[in-house]
Amino acid sequence: MTASVFLAGPASWNTIVVLDRLPEPVPHMQFAEGSWETVGGTSAGKALTLTALGRSTLLHALSASDEPGMKIRDALALAGVDVLWGESAVTERHLNLMTRAGARVSLYLSSPEATEGQDDAALIAAMTRADALVLDLAPEPLRLLPHAQATGRPIWVDVHDYDGTADFHRPFLDAADAVFCNADRLPDPVDFLHSRIASGAALAVCTLGADGAVAVDSDHVEHRVAAAPVEVVDTNGAGDAFFAGVLDARLTGADLDTALRAGARAASSVLGTRHLHPVLDPVLDPAAG
Repeated sequence: MTASVFLAGPASWNTIVVLDRLPEPVPHMQFAEGSWETVGGTSAGKALTLTALGRSTLLHALSASDEPGMKIRDALALAGVDVLWGESAVTERHLNLMTRAGARVSLYLSSPEATEGQDDAALIAAMTRADALVLDLAPEPLRLLPHAQATGRPIWVDVHDYDGTADFHRPFLDAADAVFCNADRLPDPVDFLHSRIASGAALAVCTLGADGAVAVDSDHVEHRVAAAPVEVVDTNGAGDAFFAGVLDARLTGADLDTALRAGARAASSVLGTRHLHPVLDPVLDPAAG
């Protein structure tokens, strides 16, 4: 199979707990407004949206052959996502404490280490054939970065709530042709975007939650898009869907403003479900249908 987009990064099994407020850092009791289990992981979210958009996609992710790992594998297979699975000693699992407004604390319960490269021949071949490579923040994609750079294919990265200084993000930023982030921890998001263009990226984008997103192109021109109005059920995966919508549109030749609007539409499509994408609704909540 030749994939237009190759992704490497996390696919996880998540427990979501919705609270009226995030917990204070003191001993106390708090009642949840709701809770459920679902597929998580930034790369799984991007792959789901790209697949739903009709974009040929191959995801490389790691899991153990345990119960959470098989739940992830089965759900993504039923949703039509093509995955080249790597074996890991553990399956990635998160506990996400959420508010209805979208505030979140993510607790990583387990996280896979990088592999020893046993599948590299297949991975390098897939990257070489792809139109774009997406490498998300995790040990395995970090290990694959030199191989990705050697292909000469454009590399897209998502550094999420980067604070502008964390060392782990630096290799991803240095390799990136397109950089995405959110504004949660950056002192000046727009200044950061311009700094990435000055460092050699061709595109830098920062999502702003309900305020939409801002992007800076290769000429340092700023572009903005409003968030699409939608009734929010759960905010998990919205940033990944926005990323995927922009990437898909750019690969079709859309200009940046058109691509940003496509990203906003893609993000709105996942805000109305409690899963990473509506295609998971009949897979994980069959009784609801």
